[in-house]
Amino acid sequence: MAKYINQNPVLVAVDCIIFGYDGEQLKLLVIKRAIEPVKDQWSLMGGFIGPEEDLDGAAKRILLELTGLHDVYLEQLQAYGQPDRDPIERTISVVYFALIDINKYSKQINDQYHAEWFKIKEVPELIFDHNIMVKAAMDKIRYQAALHPILFELLPKKFTIPQLQNLYEQVYDSPIDNRNFIRKITASGLLIKQTEKDKSSSRRGAFYFKLDKLKHKAQFQSFLSFIARPKG
Repeated sequence: MAKYINQNPVLVAVDCIIFGYDGEQLKLLVIKRAIEPVKDQWSLMGGFIGPEEDLDGAAKRILLELTGLHDVYLEQLQAYGQPDRDPIERTISVVYFALIDINKYSKQINDQYHAEWFKIKEVPELIFDHNIMVKAAMDKIRYQAALHPILFELLPKKFTIPQLQNLYEQVYDSPIDNRNFIRKITASGLLIKQTEKDKSSSRRGAFYFKLDKLKHKAQFQSFLSFIARPKG
């Protein structure tokens, strides 16, 4: 088959931004880069697309290699193509972000990589344009979380109201009135109260809840109406 003439080939890579929540802190998973240039500096997990892969397939493979995970929330963010973003060769990166429950999967992290979780506000300087990617992902998550229940992907199946409120406060980097939060989620009917309690933080304990997935599509916007609609 004939090739396009007078065209220079461009490499295509996929970078995965992996967010996790341990019940207390929203975190980002990063690795020490294993190859030159900038070897041993902090980086997102990424790789080049294989000859038989599509974009989603490459992102799922990269996520699986690092975490051992599949069937998790994975969304394409955007592409980055500044000509000088990679000092070795012209490379376009297609970025995805994933949301996982740290407690459920932390022991499955692949030992092949020097991977560490960092609190969102303590993420180190990353290589190339990776810090810009992380900021864009956080902006997208804030927007999406005001419309859809994507943050529940960061929670275990059973969670407490304080854990849920804390997660939203960290994502939006803003305190939420406790009484208003409880009133809103109670009125939404989205959460199913369990008989069990979490007593790790106090003797009185806090009841566990589960998300009613059958109701969330119809009612989720009213559930989050007390959060200011993000710009964008």
